Amino acid sequence: MVVALGGNAIQRADDDSVESDFVHTAETAERLASFLETSGDRLVVTHGNGPQVGNHLLRSQLGHDHGDLPLLPLDVCVADTQGGMGYMLQQTLTNAFAKRQLPAVVASVVTQIVVDADDPAFENPTKPVGETIPEDRADEFRARGWTLAPDARRGGYRRVVASPDPHEIVEAGAIRALVDAGVVVIAAGGGGVPVVMNERGLHGVPAVVDKDLASALLAVDLRADALILLTDVDHAFIGYGTQAQEAVHEVTVAEARRLLEAGEFPAGSMGPKVEALCRFVEQTGGVAVITSIDLCDRVFEEGVGTRVIPDATAPKQP
Repeated sequence: MVVALGGNAIQRADDDSVESDFVHTAETAERLASFLETSGDRLVVTHGNGPQVGNHLLRSQLGHDHGDLPLLPLDVCVADTQGGMGYMLQQTLTNAFAKRQLPAVVASVVTQIVVDADDPAFENPTKPVGETIPEDRADEFRARGWTLAPDARRGGYRRVVASPDPHEIVEAGAIRALVDAGVVVIAAGGGGVPVVMNERGLHGVPAVVDKDLASALLAVDLRADALILLTDVDHAFIGYGTQAQEAVHEVTVAEARRLLEAGEFPAGSMGPKVEALCRFVEQTGGVAVITSIDLCDRVFEEGVGTRVIPDATAPKQP
C-alpha cells in the first residue's frame, strides 16, 4: 500500500510547535501500525509539508534580514522538510511497530520528482508559498524574480509558484529495492523536490508538486495494490457546503472525471486527490480510496471512504 498523509495527520491547526507535531504524528503512527498489523501489507508512506515548508521559508527570510545569511531556495526547503518530517515519522512509526512486536525497519528517502521545464504551470504560477509580504516590500521581492499575488484574506501579497505535473521519480529504484527488502519507506514528502533535466543534469526548480499526484506516480511505479489518501474528511462530497451536499462512496474513473470537469472537486482541495486516484486506477486497477485518518484501519470495508473503481470496459493494465 501507498498511504498519503494529509497535513492534519502530522500537525494540529491550533499548534505548530515541534512538540505538538511529535505527539500528533505519534497518534497517526499508532493508527498506521494497527492498520499494518491487521492487513499484513507492505507499506510506503508519503506526506504533505505545506505548513512546514512555509515555516522553513520564514526562518530563511528572518536569517537573511537579521543575520545576513543567504536565502534558501524553495527546492532546498522542500528537501530539508523531507528530512525533518521523515525523521519524525521514522521515530514514531518505529516506536509504534515495536510496541506491537512487529519486525519493521523504517527509512526515509529524500525524493526528487522530474517535471517538464515546458510545463504550462511555469507560465501561470498559482500555488501560494511562504508568509504574507507587506505591500511596502512587494517591489523588493519582485526584484528577486518572484511572482506575487494579492492575498485578499490576509492583506498584502503571497509568493506564488508553479505546480507542474510529476513525470518521473528519480529514486524509484531505490524505493522499490527497500520495499522488496521489507522496509517501511517514507518517500515523496511534500510531493518530492521538483527537478528538471537539462544540460547540467538534474536541477532543482522553484515549484511545488502536488503530493497526491506524486503519490499516485509512486504507487504506479511500485505496482502497488492500493493507494490510500488520508485527509480530514471521511469522504469526498458533491455539492460540498450546500444543502444538497452528498457523500460519494464509489465512483468509476469516467464518472469521477466528469465530476471533476463539472467543478465538484475544487482544484485547491479535493480535485488533485480525485485525479490522483483516477490515474492510479487507470494504470493498475488497484484499490483507490480517500478517507480520514480516523478510518484508516477500516479502509477496505465496504462503504468506508470514497472509492474510485475502474470503468466497466477498462481492462487492468499488465
